Amino acid sequence: MEEVVRSPLIAWESFYVIVGSSGAALTGLQFVVIAIIAEGKTQTAAQAKESNGQSIAAFGTPNIVHFCAVLLISAILSAPWPGLSSVGLALGTCGVAGVAYGVIVLRRARRQTGYRPVFEDWLWFAVLPLIAYALLLVSAILLPSHPQRVPFVIGASALLLLFIGIHNSWDTITYITVEGSQSPKEPEDQ
Repeated sequence: MEEVVRSPLIAWESFYVIVGSSGAALTGLQFVVIAIIAEGKTQTAAQAKESNGQSIAAFGTPNIVHFCAVLLISAILSAPWPGLSSVGLALGTCGVAGVAYGVIVLRRARRQTGYRPVFEDWLWFAVLPLIAYALLLVSAILLPSHPQRVPFVIGASALLLLFIGIHNSWDTITYITVEGSQSPKEPEDQ
């Protein structure tokens, strides 16, 4: 029977248990908060459907995707893989999917009409996630040839996605709460 070679990823096990658990917990928390906010909304379904649907797809859903990506990265790096090439392939697939999703989010943010994004929104909702997923993709390619250094980049990518999700969730929930607490505007007499 072959002896399994000790993987350099074993040293990262505690890191990914913490990061993955955080991603999973924050995903659940986001669902709870959005459900609570939705109960307090006074808009009719018809009023909210069009603009909110586009805005949620551009600014709310990506937070869940980023948290789930962190959970998936953590699971991939905690699994007992036979070699680093397999890990690289799995992470590379996540990186490609993340970059593709980042482009989709960018298009959704440009098309939605419920909110006009400012520089900070573009940075946190579009640019930083694309950087994180691109880093993950590059790391996946380099992992087999640089197994001691690349895990730091993968860890940074996972943490960046976690912090992006936290920032963007806070930003989205704060916006929804503030907008929901304002009185509806009365139509002006002409």
